[in-house]
Amino acid sequence: MKLFVSEGNPHCLKVLAALEVTGVQCDVQYVNHEERVVPFLSRPALPALLLPSGLHLFSSNAICRYLFEIGGQDSSERCNQWLEWEATDLQPALLQALHMAVLHGKGSEVSKVLQGPLNYLEQSLSKGNTPYLTGEAVSVADVVLWAALYPVLSDSSLASERASVKAWFDRGAVLHSCESAAQKVLQGKGLQGMKSYMQRQPAPQNSQSRDTQPCNSNPAEGVEDERAVSEEEMEAAALTWSKGLNSCPLATDRQHPILPHEGKRNLLVTSALPYVNNVPHLGNIIGCVLSADVFSRYGRLRGWNMLFVCGTDEYGTATENKAREEGLTPQQICDKYHAIHSSIYKWFQIDFDFFGRTTTEKQTEIAQDIFWRIHKHGFLIEDTVEQLRCENCQRFLADRFVEGICPQCSYPEARGDQCDKCGRLINAVELREPQCKVCRQTPVVRSSKHLFLDLPKLEPQLEQWLDKSTSTGDWTANAKQITRSWLRDGLKPRCITRDLRWGTPVPHPDFKEKVFYVWFDAPIGYLSITANYTDKWEKWWKNPHQVELYNFMAKDNVPFHSVVFPCSLLGAQDNYTLVSHLIATEYLNYEDTKFSKSRGVGVFGDMAKDTGIPSDVWRFYLLYVRPEGQDSAFSWADMALKNNSELLNNLGNFINRAGMFVTKFFEGCVPAMELQQEDKKLLALVGWELQQYIQLMDKVKIRDALRHILNISRHGNQYIQVNEPWKKIKGGDAERQRAGTVTGVSVNIACLLSVMLLPYMPTVSQTIRDQLSAPQSCVNTMLQDTGTFVCSLSAGHRIGTVSPLFQKLEVDQIEALKKRFGGQQTTAQRANSTQLAAVPAAAAEVATVNGVDPEKAKQLTQAVTEQGEKVRALKAQKAEKAMITAEVAKLLDLKKQLALAEGKSSEPAPQKGKRK
Repeated sequence: MKLFVSEGNPHCLKVLAALEVTGVQCDVQYVNHEERVVPFLSRPALPALLLPSGLHLFSSNAICRYLFEIGGQDSSERCNQWLEWEATDLQPALLQALHMAVLHGKGSEVSKVLQGPLNYLEQSLSKGNTPYLTGEAVSVADVVLWAALYPVLSDSSLASERASVKAWFDRGAVLHSCESAAQKVLQGKGLQGMKSYMQRQPAPQNSQSRDTQPCNSNPAEGVEDERAVSEEEMEAAALTWSKGLNSCPLATDRQHPILPHEGKRNLLVTSALPYVNNVPHLGNIIGCVLSADVFSRYGRLRGWNMLFVCGTDEYGTATENKAREEGLTPQQICDKYHAIHSSIYKWFQIDFDFFGRTTTEKQTEIAQDIFWRIHKHGFLIEDTVEQLRCENCQRFLADRFVEGICPQCSYPEARGDQCDKCGRLINAVELREPQCKVCRQTPVVRSSKHLFLDLPKLEPQLEQWLDKSTSTGDWTANAKQITRSWLRDGLKPRCITRDLRWGTPVPHPDFKEKVFYVWFDAPIGYLSITANYTDKWEKWWKNPHQVELYNFMAKDNVPFHSVVFPCSLLGAQDNYTLVSHLIATEYLNYEDTKFSKSRGVGVFGDMAKDTGIPSDVWRFYLLYVRPEGQDSAFSWADMALKNNSELLNNLGNFINRAGMFVTKFFEGCVPAMELQQEDKKLLALVGWELQQYIQLMDKVKIRDALRHILNISRHGNQYIQVNEPWKKIKGGDAERQRAGTVTGVSVNIACLLSVMLLPYMPTVSQTIRDQLSAPQSCVNTMLQDTGTFVCSLSAGHRIGTVSPLFQKLEVDQIEALKKRFGGQQTTAQRANSTQLAAVPAAAAEVATVNGVDPEKAKQLTQAVTEQGEKVRALKAQKAEKAMITAEVAKLLDLKKQLALAEGKSSEPAPQKGKRK
């Protein structure tokens, strides 16, 4: 990576401070203010970070957040809210203050201009009762705000007037890294160190900071200021738009088998192998297969050479027990559940290149070959171990069939291999008060001879490889943290054999009665599944210089993919391809609890299709709440809210209106377009959102990238609302021409959205393109390079039949589904209702209304924020009074529901809303 900065640029102070705080290794190059580092921008943009992929980040806050993430510290929601406040509220006021102080010598005005933001910061810090903005430790928000304020707070008495701000600022000042960054940028000259930079900046507009609340648990109702667009950006966007699709190649179908190609980016994508005897729930689906599918679809759109493989993990005790329960053989149970998994993933439109299984001859052949190679190179050791045996079940117990109290943190439901609460690996015999999970009897300890992978001996090789992979690849912050904690605690030999019957046989004559332990055997399934796909599998798996390997999983699978499996392949010394990018999600919960098949709590893969909700809507919502930085929860109320607001009222509304205007006003043909400045500005805004989408998707920030799709349709809706083509079409020639331009631009944005949506909602994407009769080449064009928004539907293009894309999810429909999938919670609710019936009706009503629902409150807070943004945008655009009144009514209704969820009102919230 290379960071480009310039002296005297206050934004560069932020990134240099972040670089020193995180300790990330990066070349720093000082350039002059006019240096055009980012090739596709028509004006200088500093600081800029050149990534190993060749892409650039040129937002100082984005660079800081990226440095913290690769340094192992992901941004929390509160942290992101502070960063947004800094960019949209603090910066406008700060630039005005600096302009007055540096260029006009009006230092006395600084206090007045910054009074609002500093008072808010003082209030938030004093209320928070923590030393830093988001808690007890320095976060990216602290570094960004401290660096932004340093030029004014270090040169004046502003901080001393506010005790909490002063204490916070002084804590930043003693950090050597922050002081060092300030010295490099300002050269010890204070405000005057920025004079050269400020002279090149346009005079800022008078700004009044808004009263946002970034550190509150409830997001602010503020609307982000529209991004400023320069004349050069508008002209560049218009030029790109005019290029059209003429020179674009047509998309080609995949030719199997897919093999690596010289000179192309070859990506091998795997998702964690689902265990065959379990029906996957929504958390399993988003954690591995759906996330991997979205990235694979995106990669194909980018023109990368992708192979996406997965399959069912079928060996182990769990399969044997399930077979016993159902009166089948283990192979029969594997055949049955493999078909169930295949059916579920097909319904969710998971587009594997090959979906295999581990109970194959190739699995035995490859696993045994790796075993003998490890044995040959001296990385196996023998030892006698104590194991738990259930005399009642007459078998040694696999780790997952033992439960007890964790010896580390005393969690009462720790498994025999790992504690879900503290994350520590444990041996089953270390558990306190162990129980057999099958019969609930107490097992006894017995001795048995086993083979161990000598992880301590492999540790130096592992650390050398990890240093390279984590620094050059895209590893999620939790993957890095979990891996580091393993290494910090010191690696221990890991048993790779088990006293079981159903598994890959150990070929060693002294261990012929044993099978490989699932965590040695299962990851080798990636190789054997690929080998069942093509006999040239080694071109993928023994080709580390040509192939990038992406592993998708939930965080509990990280140690086995970042430590155990790589050690197995390193020990084999056969030029294996090791993981380049390890993408791990946090956990997705169900409402306020965990998924449980036995208790009937939560939606499992085989149930989703019976809800009547299309699979694309399921995909959209799961990706919208994808647990990228922290655990998230599936919520029926929130799913309905996002469907009705984002899909129906925002995205669907815009695309449908754009198409209907072509049909209704222009006889189904795209009208001629004569671009004005307003249109070019929209093209530039949409192009910028497209660039952000590509940068995020390249980094596998799937949830964040989705927001930029929705931003584009919001821009489109505002554009239509302001220009009112339905009115202009009734006017004179000039107004009719204007209506045509607005309609033509809008329908082309709809075409772009269809391409950006393809990885997320493939059926909806195809439906949009079918309705627009969009040329196939648009799919190949839009996502090339850093994003190419061209006119794909030129004047005269005839579109197809336009119809609504989404349906409203009604309150009674959602309540019925919530009750249906609530399991024992429903029973508890019924019992609670019975108890309430015994008290006076008025008291029962108050008890019901005053019951606080934090999850619902959180979702409604977001809805209030979004509706508030919509109302303010309509007012700013001077929309029709009737429209504003209707949207205000929706906002008031949401606020009443929010008060109800927070237990602040004794009035039931009325159910309102218009149907589209």
